Amino acid sequence: MNQFNSSIKGLRHIVMWRLKDEAAGQPKAENILKAQEALMRFSNLVPGIELFEVGLKTDGLDCTCDLILNSIFKDEAALKAYQNHPDHLAIKPLMKAIVEQRQCMDFWQ
Repeated sequence: MNQFNSSIKGLRHIVMWRLKDEAAGQPKAENILKAQEALMRFSNLVPGIELFEVGLKTDGLDCTCDLILNSIFKDEAALKAYQNHPDHLAIKPLMKAIVEQRQCMDFWQ
């Protein structure tokens, strides 16, 4: 069985989004950049964030999502603090408006 290798151990939180072709009066490309910018402001939102990466799909490669958050939290309390932080909650209406599909997975490593 293959193990996921990372030098950072903790609670990994991965979220992938596929955005609508057009939403909130903007084309997908602009909404991807808007979402990326908003997410990157959260990289130090609460103590206990060990890793916080936001990636965009690469044109020409076989991508099923447009945007990904790859993060590691020290523990469940840090993840919950992040998820319940007012700034994180404030982005949810934007994301719900522009997102067609969302996938999320949390696991310990």
